[in-house]
Amino acid sequence: MAKRVQLVLNKDVSKLGKAGDLVEVAPGYARNYLLPQGIAVRTNPGILKQVERRREIERQRLAELKQQALDLKKALETIGTYRIAKQVGENEAIFGTVTNQDVADAIQEATKQEIDRRGITVPEVSKLGTYKVDVKLHPDVLATVQVEVVAS
Repeated sequence: MAKRVQLVLNKDVSKLGKAGDLVEVAPGYARNYLLPQGIAVRTNPGILKQVERRREIERQRLAELKQQALDLKKALETIGTYRIAKQVGENEAIFGTVTNQDVADAIQEATKQEIDRRGITVPEVSKLGTYKVDVKLHPDVLATVQVEVVAS
């Protein structure tokens, strides 16, 4: 069994890594495919320093995104209750349902911040009242906001 070769990818390769990643592959795969196609380059101390610098920049960028999400969470939870108007029938039953798009629109109207509707989890809403809604702002940041369903 031959030893593995360390390379840095120039392009994304499915099931191997993204551009800039340090990977270990079989020598034949490196020699016959990755290096001739220009998909990867051999490592040396200079390239390893570049990889580390890129990783540090990416880590800082992700930390900044998380901080922005935390700030947005605080702003969303400070506002309090978001109102959504729905048509109402007998016994305060609403027509239709409250969707995550309705919640995203209510938040955007109140805060001027655009929230991705796919990150919003709305409980089953069938009557007027106040409900807790989870809003995923970042993989590590989850805000819980109150939504009040009122008659239109």
